[in-house]
Amino acid sequence: MKHTVTFIPGDGIGYEVSLAAKRCIDATGVSITWEEMLAGSDALSETGELLPGKVLDSIRKNKVALKGPITTPIGSGFRSVNVALRQALELYVCLRPVKSFVGSVSRYQDIDLVIVRENTEDLYAGIEFEEGKPETKEIIEHIQKNTKKKILPDSGISIKPISATASERIARFAFEYALKNKRKKVTCVQKANIMKFTDGLFLKSCRKVAGEYEGRVIFEEALVDNMAMQLVQKPFNYDILLLPNLYGDILSDLCAGLIGGLGLAPGANIGEEAAVFEAVHGSAPKYKGKNRVNPSAMILSGVLMLKHLNEDKAAKLLEDALREVVKEGKFVTYDLKPKADDPSAVGTSQMADAVISKIKGKL
Repeated sequence: MKHTVTFIPGDGIGYEVSLAAKRCIDATGVSITWEEMLAGSDALSETGELLPGKVLDSIRKNKVALKGPITTPIGSGFRSVNVALRQALELYVCLRPVKSFVGSVSRYQDIDLVIVRENTEDLYAGIEFEEGKPETKEIIEHIQKNTKKKILPDSGISIKPISATASERIARFAFEYALKNKRKKVTCVQKANIMKFTDGLFLKSCRKVAGEYEGRVIFEEALVDNMAMQLVQKPFNYDILLLPNLYGDILSDLCAGLIGGLGLAPGANIGEEAAVFEAVHGSAPKYKGKNRVNPSAMILSGVLMLKHLNEDKAAKLLEDALREVVKEGKFVTYDLKPKADDPSAVGTSQMADAVISKIKGKL
């Protein structure tokens, strides 16, 4: 079957790792026409926009995109292009599988977890009021009047919306994913003991949906702080973790640490009408152009994309080839070596070459 996929290289190391993934995907023999679009700093330089409208139009048309990392300034400047994409396209699911690789540098083996993160609400919804602004003062006065809670006048304010609608929607995805992929358990992770009207609503909504799957999928509940400890101590006790936006982002990084780091952590952002596949890691601008960064997370995101396109045979071929390369440990980047200064470490493109060689050997 022929597919047309929007290809967004990203910035920083984005172009290097996304190009590596694209080459590996093409090597499987799947028929894909790539429609390249710029977003992020490169798009800003060329078009004056961080997220040009034609990028969104392309994804809406093609329904699928492979996206490299895009830089987000910390503390100031524009809000994340990644978040803007998810919100504009209503990509309400953030799916982040975490699975051990033989040959990776990790304290654990046989980790097999799936993060299902709500992607449109919570603190990442971007409803903020800057310290010192008149509207911020008005919000503070309103809160103090209606809650009797004291807020310092030099505060910045963030609003955390969590709805029953979005919470039930993401919960239903998690349970359906469990059934489709023969997973046994969904654990709802939140802080409902403290944030009773936001996290509490998320938990209530998940409980409601869980009732529809009783007897087919086990349902558990956990507080996010305790879950952070449990994942370090007993990660094998868990299967699918269902979380609101912020906690999902934080714990997915923790889970990536269980398998050797973000270099092995893929991601998918899925909605009713479109899906965008991207590595969990950032754009690491200081490594731009150095041909040094591990492309595995982007390659694995390509595996998720192929599965989404119902190209299961190609997806397995690609993942198996990558796993063999990592297991052998010969043609891998520095972070996959026992010692980071190992002189035998190869670059981004050379590791992709090794994966492609494995694929060709299986065709």
